[in-house]
Amino acid sequence: MLDKQIIQRTLRVPRSTAPAGDGSAAARQMDAVLVGAGFKASRDLLEHVSALEPGAASDLAAQVVGSVRELVGDHVQHNSYFIDFPRGVPDTVEFWVSCLRDAFVPSGAASPTDAELLAGLSAGLIGLLDLPRYGRYQHTYAEMLAAHDELIPSVKDRVTVVHLGDSFDHEARALYLELAGSTTPLGETDRKLLAELAEHCGGEVPESMPVRENRAVINTARLAAGLPLVGVDTVVDVLRTACQASGGDVTLAEPSRFRSFTRRERRVLLAALDQVVAGAEGKLGDIARWAERFKRLGERLHPHEYPRFPGAQDVFAVARGERTAPSLTGRAELAFAAGDIPAAAAVLAGAPGLFMRSLDRLLRQATEPDAVLDAMEKVLGSVSGRVLCSVREHLINRGAADAHRVFVNRARRAWVAPDARAPLPREVIERASDLIDAELLARLPELERLVVDPAVLEVALPLSGAASEDGFSVLPRGSRSEVEGEVLRFFAHWRQTRKNTDFDLSAQLLDAEFRYLRHVSWTDFGGGDVVYSGDLTSAPDGATEFIDIALDSVDAAYVVPQVDIYSGEDFNHVAESMFGWMTRDRAQAGAPFDARTVRARSDMRGSGRIALPVVFGRGTGGKWTATWLHLYLASDRIFNQLENNNLTTGALTQALVRREYLTVRYLVELWRRKCGSVTAWDPAAELDGPVTFLGLHRPEGLPAGSTAITPDGLVP
Repeated sequence: MLDKQIIQRTLRVPRSTAPAGDGSAAARQMDAVLVGAGFKASRDLLEHVSALEPGAASDLAAQVVGSVRELVGDHVQHNSYFIDFPRGVPDTVEFWVSCLRDAFVPSGAASPTDAELLAGLSAGLIGLLDLPRYGRYQHTYAEMLAAHDELIPSVKDRVTVVHLGDSFDHEARALYLELAGSTTPLGETDRKLLAELAEHCGGEVPESMPVRENRAVINTARLAAGLPLVGVDTVVDVLRTACQASGGDVTLAEPSRFRSFTRRERRVLLAALDQVVAGAEGKLGDIARWAERFKRLGERLHPHEYPRFPGAQDVFAVARGERTAPSLTGRAELAFAAGDIPAAAAVLAGAPGLFMRSLDRLLRQATEPDAVLDAMEKVLGSVSGRVLCSVREHLINRGAADAHRVFVNRARRAWVAPDARAPLPREVIERASDLIDAELLARLPELERLVVDPAVLEVALPLSGAASEDGFSVLPRGSRSEVEGEVLRFFAHWRQTRKNTDFDLSAQLLDAEFRYLRHVSWTDFGGGDVVYSGDLTSAPDGATEFIDIALDSVDAAYVVPQVDIYSGEDFNHVAESMFGWMTRDRAQAGAPFDARTVRARSDMRGSGRIALPVVFGRGTGGKWTATWLHLYLASDRIFNQLENNNLTTGALTQALVRREYLTVRYLVELWRRKCGSVTAWDPAAELDGPVTFLGLHRPEGLPAGSTAITPDGLVP
């Protein structure tokens, strides 16, 4: 399992230790299948597989092919409801009437007249879901493929190279250190992978663990091995570790049910609490927010049995209310309530990260903003790069009033509210921004030669794993990438676990001012430049719905795909759930799904009943771009459909598309001040000597001694 995750996460295949032999036949077959899925094996990988014993070569080839096909969603059968889609899609109402007629006509009988059909319906209401033809595949996947020609290749089709890596242990350790050292919180899938790798690596202590959730994941592996916890400097760090070790929520967003701990584990956890509190009783102030959880943890750790850990006993005494320990945030709120902003700033300076997250509030309420900015300058050096970048992005958007304010929680649930905040003065924004720029610049390493792939410049800095999804070519929320091709085809695929589940793919078409023009969905199949593939209402073996958009002729400025849960299981409980898009030229024939034309494929795993993965927008010169959203909306309706939320979706899309994001371009412009040279990457040009490469993926052919940096490791 780890082998597959390494391949999918890095596109590097760990070297096999199998005996040597002639595996050339398996290597040729592997490469042929990879090409059919839009991938290509590097020369080193082909040579490695060719040199293995035939059986081992076949096993490795199968693992590589299976891993990358799953990455782009090519491991399932993407059937379409209408066998000829995008051709032959009927008018919506005519199709519904034909389903009704079929429901009332016995096999071999003549079709009823309209009057006979109305008479049959007069006995009671008939729902579409009650009709035998509606919402269920009427043909097999093989029959659908037979109705289409093979894909006509295009020079624009995607080709992604799969590389040969080092040994499994080397690749596993490298990925472990990369995830552990991430400067931004990981998504749920990457946290699970980090946990597996931490166990594989024996709880090795990485040189850098800036994210507290990552420390807790690694400390859980150390706890299981009876090793002391590391990187623990707050009592909440220990609470996170206990939650992770109990199979709960390490982010603390949801309560966790603590398991029973062994005596050895109890000693490790209590010793960590005691070490945090010893000589620093102010740390007890963090307990109030999580008092109930600490009480539940104390019931499992039995601190009274361990008198040699008095600090740990104090922790649970505070949680039970037997001792008082005012929190820093409580003291700050008292100062805010009294209107004493300098006092609030002084209190918050004791927690630099919290100070920066409260900066907007401090500046809005201060009569002398310069005093707040002076206090800010003193704490900047103790604030993480992620928080600095988040505040810098926030400041970009605070110079003018905005009609709407978007809130997004850690589960990617989004909601819109009116923005009643007054804008910050321009001079205040400029001074605060200059201070952050100077701090970030000081943290960037000096480089002799920086080579930048232009494709990475509009990628939003990855400030949180909650702002993205797992998948292929998935970018953080706010990132923009070009959409090349005449026809855009996006798809949603799901497979239910137990309950009958109906997801609905639809799209809103908006004008340049984000006003509703029309939509395409199960209630309107569209036609001409926008076509829907047909409604599927259950997915025991998986179901896929498609929408085609003719980018060169559609009248909309924005196309907003969305996936609604009409009924059944939610995004977190279905067996499988994905969204993706393909691009093709009009002359290209082929089946509705072909992995070679997939540009991006994203999981849909979030809290909410409406998924908004991305928005497509037409820019200057008619060029289209995709802006990633990774958002989920709540709904109190049992049966969702697009018509019920088009106003909310339009307002949310407008707020997010018009927002300015801090992108890789910002850091590159900072870097120019301390780099010998900064040049654009040209794959056809030969580099002389080692460079530092900045791009989405490490390319082949970099000179020896070169370093590659991806956006995940960019935040200083």
